Amino acid sequence: MKLKIAIQKAGRLNEDSLKILKDCGISIDNGKDQLKASARNFPLEVFYLRNGDIPQYLRDGVVDVAIIGSNVLVEKGVDLKIAEKLGFSKCRVSLAVPKAAKYESISDLQGKRIATSYPHTVETYLKEKGVEAELHIINGSVEIAPNIGLADAICDIVSSGSTLFKNNLKEVEKILSSEAVLAVSPCIGEGQKEILSKLQFRIRSVIAGQQSKYVLMNVPNDKIKNVIALLPGMRSPTVLPLAEEGWSSVHSVINKDKFWEVIDELRQAGAEGILVCPIEKMVI
Repeated sequence: MKLKIAIQKAGRLNEDSLKILKDCGISIDNGKDQLKASARNFPLEVFYLRNGDIPQYLRDGVVDVAIIGSNVLVEKGVDLKIAEKLGFSKCRVSLAVPKAAKYESISDLQGKRIATSYPHTVETYLKEKGVEAELHIINGSVEIAPNIGLADAICDIVSSGSTLFKNNLKEVEKILSSEAVLAVSPCIGEGQKEILSKLQFRIRSVIAGQQSKYVLMNVPNDKIKNVIALLPGMRSPTVLPLAEEGWSSVHSVINKDKFWEVIDELRQAGAEGILVCPIEKMVI
């Protein structure tokens, strides 16, 4: 019995999806242009599919789970359950207009033409704002639409904004934020659920490690209490005596988003010789 997982056939999401599976210790035997591959050391079968087709494959039970952008689920798979947020391939779905266009609010798009690959997402957003517009559905290079007179605005995914800049467009409305997620088929069997549980355990360990830093520091014994109060570790920091009398080595884990803030506070509290190490996995 194997768990069937779908990932994007090509592109950045494909690369990031394969990376997290590799970080989970899963080795996949895939050759060039293969549409299906098996893992050597885990009961997993990988299907390489077009991103927009994945929600229907999940719905039909062709695959059990999928790594997919949450923006695609908003557009085509709102009925599908998300098992895990994966934290990579982050982007946003936004509205953009030509740089020269006057834009003050969403009402400026009333009666205008909008080119997009996300008609359901745009239609829902405009309805919430009380705006009516004409949608042109385009699969591919949406950004070119205003330049060739096909549309007054576009709605597309935005990462750095460089593509908009190159096409003389400016982002004016963020409709939603997106990241890679692990979505589950409503048809998944009990045996596959057990395998999925094991996969989720590995994924959570990898993500926890990516979000944390391991720190070691030397602290005078009379300042240990103050230093420990600043450390949010997994349970409590490890304290080991040093060869030099009156000093100890304190070990703990710090969230990477609060890292520099905590490090500054530790230094002020008396910590010295602070060593920072990456964490490959963190089993909680």
